[in-house]
Amino acid sequence: MSVVSQALHQSSSSHCQPDEQMRGIFDAMDQSFDELSQCRHALHEHPQVAYEEEFASDLIAKKLDEWHIEYERGWAATGIVATITGQANSSRKTIGLRADFDALEVEEKTSLPYASRSQGKMHACGHDGHTATLLAAAKYLSETRNFDGTVKLIFQPAEEVADSGAAKMIEEGLLQSHPMDAIYGVHNWPSLQVGKVAMRTGGMLASVDRFDVTIRGRGGHGAMPHLTVDPVIVATYIVSQIQSIISRELSPSSPAVISVTNINGGTGAYSVIPEYVKFSGTIRALDQKTREYVIRRIEEICNLIASSHSATATCYFAGENDPTVNDARCVAFCSAVASEVVGDHNVITDYDPCMGGEDFGVFLKHIPGAFVFLGQATSDPQSPHNRSLHNDRYDFNDELIKIGGAYFSRLVERSMPLASAAE
Repeated sequence: MSVVSQALHQSSSSHCQPDEQMRGIFDAMDQSFDELSQCRHALHEHPQVAYEEEFASDLIAKKLDEWHIEYERGWAATGIVATITGQANSSRKTIGLRADFDALEVEEKTSLPYASRSQGKMHACGHDGHTATLLAAAKYLSETRNFDGTVKLIFQPAEEVADSGAAKMIEEGLLQSHPMDAIYGVHNWPSLQVGKVAMRTGGMLASVDRFDVTIRGRGGHGAMPHLTVDPVIVATYIVSQIQSIISRELSPSSPAVISVTNINGGTGAYSVIPEYVKFSGTIRALDQKTREYVIRRIEEICNLIASSHSATATCYFAGENDPTVNDARCVAFCSAVASEVVGDHNVITDYDPCMGGEDFGVFLKHIPGAFVFLGQATSDPQSPHNRSLHNDRYDFNDELIKIGGAYFSRLVERSMPLASAAE
């Protein structure tokens, strides 16, 4: 019995009368599963990276055409925004549902029958499954329209790169052309068992910033360091000192990470002190205030330590993602909806945040909403569904097409109920 079927059985066995619309959603997800899993496998076979995702864009458009759903192409090159209006629109309310569809530059090693046909490219983060999940909801919502309002289906490219597809769609005027009252997204999560749904209020995923620092001194002979300004010494002081920002300047309740991942300097000669050293790394934080503080303090420490050694420091920072910060009311709403889909005991509302990044946070800067994790791990430790994201042996669990599709569909019906359903 599938997890969705189990949830329906549990709902039917509870002391409450089962909701007929929820029963209808479960049935619809079962009926469309073969079609949508085939779509997912086709996407998996033909991965394309940021702003090149023509195969995914064409497949989405083909399905939307089949289901007579209105849509616009060309957002951020390959992105699509579809619109479904309910049986009524007296609420004048609009919510957004988002899925990403870009792949990664990873050589697949799964040996699955639908493994990637593109050398060096793979859907190693499950965006193929996210797209199939949103398509499952699109099909159901277009057939039933059991809601009072409008839903926007955002199929987004380029989540995996610094030149974010979410940011580009917003820059192109998405929120002016398609204003939304709230927005929701999901991500498969191999650390959770399939059937679990996890979320939290506040920072769910971290901001991502990269930094490059150049320490310039005065090179010379290794036997006469007193005649030089050694940038190696300066860089090592800085690398160790900036970690004190995390351990001594931030509250333990405001998590952040600074990782220096590259240090480069010298000519390779054993007796030459170089003129300059470069190091680089990444900064992660769960809120904007902490993010800005850490960046400012890294630059201050670099300049102060360099100056104290008669060297100079040049710092460059580049933002990749904003923190994904969930709205409290939206989390409470998502929790209630998820409980209808997988049962109360399978919903986690205080899940630990992840210091990885997600460009869904760009949407949440402008619109209240919530991003949740859908568990996908199985009892088989060797299953590709249990592999970590970005792993070359990872595979999305197709069971999530039903769970995620039902979750998205119920979000729409519950947030914009028809008058007859609300009575």
